[in-house]
Formats: sequence, C-alpha cells, structure tokens
Amino acid sequence: MFTRNWPRHLLCLSLSFPLGSALACGPDFPMRLLDDRAQSLAELPEGNFRFEVSRLGHAIAGLKNATVATNTPGDGYGDEPSYTDQRDKAEQAGLTAEQQALVKQLRTLTDAHQVEIEGASLPVDLRLYLAGAVAFNAEDHQLAAEYFQKVLALPASQRPLRSTWAAYSLGRALYEMSAEAGAGPDLLAQSQKAFEQTRQLSIDGFSDPLELGIASLGEEARVVRTAGDWNRAIELYATQTIHGSPVGYSSLKQLMTELTALPDDQLAVLLKGKTVQQLVTASLISRVGWSFGEQPPGEKKLIALLQNSTRGSLDNADRLAAVNYQQGDYASAKAFVEHAGDGGLAWWIRAKLALREGDKTAAAAAYAKAAQAFPQSEAWGEARIPEWDYNDVVVKPNCRVEGESAILALQRGEYLQAFDQLYRSQGVYWLDAATVAERVLTVDELKHYVDTQVPAVPPLTQQDRDNYVPLPVAAKLRDLLGRRLLREERYDEATGYFDNADLQAKARFYGQMRQEAESKWWPTRRAFAYYQAANTARHDGMELLGYEMSPDYATFDGNYSLEIPELKVGPLIAEGEVQRQQATLAKPDERFHYRYVATALASKAADHLPHSSQAFAAVLCKASNWGTSLEEQSALYQRYIEQGPYVIWAGDFGHQCQEPDFQNTDKRYVTQFMDSLRSTLRPYKRALQIAGVLLVTAAALLLINRRRRRQNQ
Repeated sequence: MFTRNWPRHLLCLSLSFPLGSALACGPDFPMRLLDDRAQSLAELPEGNFRFEVSRLGHAIAGLKNATVATNTPGDGYGDEPSYTDQRDKAEQAGLTAEQQALVKQLRTLTDAHQVEIEGASLPVDLRLYLAGAVAFNAEDHQLAAEYFQKVLALPASQRPLRSTWAAYSLGRALYEMSAEAGAGPDLLAQSQKAFEQTRQLSIDGFSDPLELGIASLGEEARVVRTAGDWNRAIELYATQTIHGSPVGYSSLKQLMTELTALPDDQLAVLLKGKTVQQLVTASLISRVGWSFGEQPPGEKKLIALLQNSTRGSLDNADRLAAVNYQQGDYASAKAFVEHAGDGGLAWWIRAKLALREGDKTAAAAAYAKAAQAFPQSEAWGEARIPEWDYNDVVVKPNCRVEGESAILALQRGEYLQAFDQLYRSQGVYWLDAATVAERVLTVDELKHYVDTQVPAVPPLTQQDRDNYVPLPVAAKLRDLLGRRLLREERYDEATGYFDNADLQAKARFYGQMRQEAESKWWPTRRAFAYYQAANTARHDGMELLGYEMSPDYATFDGNYSLEIPELKVGPLIAEGEVQRQQATLAKPDERFHYRYVATALASKAADHLPHSSQAFAAVLCKASNWGTSLEEQSALYQRYIEQGPYVIWAGDFGHQCQEPDFQNTDKRYVTQFMDSLRSTLRPYKRALQIAGVLLVTAAALLLINRRRRRQNQ
C-alpha cells in the first residue's frame, strides 16, 4: 500500500480512461459516467447471464436452496470434496458405530442379494437402498431399480432415511435403462416422474442431506433434453440455478454451446420455441462466449437465425430490442421496442433511441419511466465495459438509468437533481457524485442538501477501521462537505460534518489556529498559530482539506490518480457547468494541493518571526520538506540563505530540522532591532565618536558654567 509520505512521482499512477469506462490495474475502481458522456448515453451495458436465465425458471415452493453441504463445482483452485466423500459422510450420519462399520463394509460388495442378507440388522430402508446402490455400481440397472422401488413402496414411517435417495437413484437407474433399450419413451417418462417424486419427498421433509431435491432438477432436465424437449430442459436448469445450484448455470452455458454448434436447419426449428429463444437472447445480451473483444464465430449466425425466428413475435420483445441495439441495428431495435411494454429495459432503450434522434425531452421522460420501472433491488452482476475490462461494481440498472439521466440534468443546468440522481446509487457512481458535489454545486447548495437529506451516521469502530471497512456513502459525503467548508475558511461550520471524533478535533484545532493567526496582535503568537495550522495541513491535509476527486483523490486516500479529460463546452456540457467547475478548482491545482497550502501558511509564519531567530530557520526548514514542487522548495531554501541566521543543521537543510523554538523568540525582536541599528550606523562610527566627545565636552562646560554663576550670585 502506498503512503502519502512517498515521493510524489511514485504516487501519481495515472490511470487512463479513454472512453470514460476503461479501468487500469490497481484497486477496485467504481464506474464513471461523466468522463465520456456521449459514450455513457450511447452504450447499453451488457446483461448478466445468471440474472437473465433466472427469468426462465421459477422457484419451487417448499424446496430449500442449495447450501455448501452439497458437492459444487470448484473454481480449479484447492481441493474440492468429491461426491463420494460427501455421500459417505451423509450415509454415516445418525447411525451407531456398529451400523457405520457395517454400511462401510457392505459398500465394498458387488452382489446386491448378499448385501440384503448381511445387512439384515440395518433399518429396512437403509438395507434395501444399499442393495440397490451396489447393483447400480455393478451396472445392473434393472435390479437396482427394483430395490429402489421396494424402498419407496414401504410405509412412510419405515423409510425416513432413504426416501429421497431411493427416488433420485431410481430416476438415474431408469434413465440408464432407457439408454440401454434405445431411449424408450416409457422409461424416460418413468425416470422423469421419479425425479419429480424426489423433489416432493424433499419438500415433504424426508431426509435430504445431499440436497437431491435440487439435483433432481438437473437430472430431469437431462431426461427431457434426451426426449427432445429443449424448452423444458432450459426451464428446469434455470429453476436449478434459481435454487442456488451452480450445476444449473453451467448446464445452461453448455446448452448454448450445443445450440450454436447445431446445423442451421435444426437450430432454426428449435428457435421457434419460446424458451430456446429466451436462452439464446439471454446469451447474446450477456456476451456469453466473448473473449478479449472478439465476437465468437457462431454468434453472427445465431443472431441472423434468431431474427428470422422472431419476426412477428412479441414475446421477449424488450430483450430482442436490446440485442439489436447492442449490435447496432437500431431500426430493428425500434421495431421490437414498440411492442415491448412498460418494463424498465424497454423504456431504457426508448430513451437511448430518442437521444439518437436528438430528442432530449423524450429521452428524459423515458429515463424517468425506466427508473420507476426497474426494481431498486435488480442487479445484473459484473459486466464488461467498452475496453473489455471488468467493472468491479455490480451493474444495477436502476442506478445506471438514474446516472444517465443525471447527464441530461447537468446539461439542463439542474445541478441538484443531477447530484441527487448520482448520489442515490449509494456508491455505484460515487466518483461522479463526488465530482458534482465538490466542483459543480455551490457549497451552500451542498450544505443544504446534506443538512436536509443526509443525517450523520454512527462512526466506524476502531476494529472496523483496522479492518479497512469502507465508510458509508453518507459519511463520505459529509466528510467531503466538511473538507470543502475548511477550504473555504468556514471553520466554525465545518467541524460537525467529519465522521469521527478524532477528525472533528483536528478540524477544530486547524480552524482555531487559522483564526488566531489572523486575530492575535503579538507577532510571535501569530507565527505560532500559522505554523500549527501549516503543520496540521501538511500531515492531516488529505483528511481535512483534500479534494475527493482531482487533484488530491481523497477517495483513494491519495494513493492513485485518474486521468480526467479536459472539461469544455460541448453538446452535453453546458457553459454554466464549465464555469462552476472552473470556479471550484483547487488553489493551486496541483496533486496534494494541501501541501502547498501548508507551505504558504509556513511562509506566513516566517513573515512574523525575527529573521535572526532559530524559529525562522526551523519553520523554513520544516516547510521545505513537505513534498511540494522543487521550485517551491528551492525558494524556501533561498529565503533562508538570504535572510536567516546560521544554524548548525543548515548543512542538511530540509532534512535535519529542529522544531521551531517560539518561546525564546520574543527577545530576538530587541536584539534584532539593535543589530539592525548598529548595522545602519556602522559607516559613521568615527564621526559619531567625535560627536560624542564634543557632546560630552559641551555638557561638562555647561555644568561648570552653571556652578560659577551660582557662586557669583
């Protein structure tokens, strides 16, 4: 982690954003919309495949979601538990030590009948299930199915342990039998019913530690896919995904691969199915299969076939409009969106099409309807951006629509509305909200907004700070206002906006020192106050005075900077905004500008100190090591050379500095006056000596003359 005490050239890691969205290496950077406003308004962010496919299924009432208890595909790193290990662990649960040992021994057999004989002491459902499992492993699927059916034929009270296990395994056995018999439709139908029964048994509360009720969705999908029902298979995989199983998600991606690889005539037939259309559309919207900006070879074919299959169809019209918009086919997008209803995506696309036609009024109205239509909780997950990097923030369409609408509000001069729309994203577009807050709004506009709509939040605990828990957005905005008030010398108003007592105390001290520096009449007291304010500005300046964005980047603790494009009047940037931003530029507009503020205050402190004092030299020495420009550092050193006293540490000026000794400075005012007087009179020393002798002689003669007069009287 970088610190602000490092040399400046090591800290200024410039991160280029050529389209207002491209991100560079470093920490997680929130998305920005204001850098390239035309690009932000023109692009339609890619969707999220996981979110899109969740629309294709439905949650099953009573069926619990998947947990870490079940075997899930790993990410390729670390050891993932095998299904066999999980099964064995679940199989041992609830049994005595003797039963556990017997089950483990029976699992090693290959003869199902022998299992039934040797396992006579086990509960009946467990014994019959184990016999079926051994038959299944021996690939005797017919015998396995018979044993599993025997388990399910038992009264419910006699099969509490293995009901779901038996139904699930029966479905698998029947599926294998159908393959052996040439995919007989009756066996497939029976297999499908067995998987349906598995889910119902799980819902009814029978033991299901391996969450076979959820797994049965994927198994049933395989069955119906084999029978040729792609639409039902997709629904089942989507439902499995909704219930938290990654198997359903990966299976849908695999189906897309298979669909893309099919001959055109077969694919055209399948695309007549509504759910297949929806899956393909979801894939296209989400750019599934894209890598490094290269369009997959089969995607163009897929788009063409999808267009032909959906002519005259109003199903999924908003998604079809989105696909066409992303592909640059705006005419087709407009044709679909006319029949897309009042969903958020439909109104979003209408807004973008209105902007393409130059109708900003219609666009603003469409954006407002889109913001109302999108649920605030809807999130699309991480999405790639124009330069094919991943954005670290989950795309929330409601926030994105509000952010794009804010661009138009800024152009209209409705600055508070624009800020409010960006701020409501609660961190998604914080960088844009911060830019408007400290550069576009006046400080009184911002203060009124905060006072009326952003109450103080409880400060983070020390443990939170130690664990780098980020500040809530409300606290970040209040901090931003506090820093801005300090910068604008409204010290008494600033303190209460800082988020913790430590910062409040530092802000209060800084304001007090700035006020005393202007009000104290004795020069040493003024110098002391100026220096204390300067020292605070240098060492706590990022927290007390730093700009959230350019040039200090307090939002990144000053560790990173961003390349901000030049702000100038254009089609989406009005002159009023440019004027406001120019009026709020940092003074000076330099990285870590508060260091320059600190050195300026130190220089004022030196103005009120005797040049012959140690404090004068020490103040200049300290300030020259505060990390400003080389020119400013050289100027401070030159001032010391020309005006300051000799000190023993001057040979390492700027590095080995003593603390200023303000207590012993006052007597230097007298000695400095006398030294100055001596220096002025030195060229007239001889004449002054003669004049002194004459003056003394004249005085003596005058006294003698007075005495004589008195004696004569």
